[in-house]
Amino acid sequence: MEDELKPRFIESLQRNNDQIREDRARTIGADSELIYRRRVEEIELKIKRLQREQEGLIDISPLDRNSLTFADFQPEAFVQKDIEYSLTIRNLNIQLEVAVKRFEYLFGKTF
Repeated sequence: MEDELKPRFIESLQRNNDQIREDRARTIGADSELIYRRRVEEIELKIKRLQREQEGLIDISPLDRNSLTFADFQPEAFVQKDIEYSLTIRNLNIQLEVAVKRFEYLFGKTF
């Protein structure tokens, strides 16, 4: 039965440089891939949230069901905020495109 058990510590000490390098490379690569994937997903989430907020800007519903007057709508503030959202979303889309291409290049996987 003792012949079946393999001492992990002794085996680890007996590994050669190539085996050690391969193990370290796999660990570093896996960690980097995971972090990169999360970063891309964070950008995607930011884009979705900003798009929802931007759509919310155009909701100028009346104060209540029976009212014909709209909530205090300020056209200048609306235009400014809408442009800000549009530019931010555009920049995030560029970041997303670049990050996805780099992820695929670095890790050889489609995102």
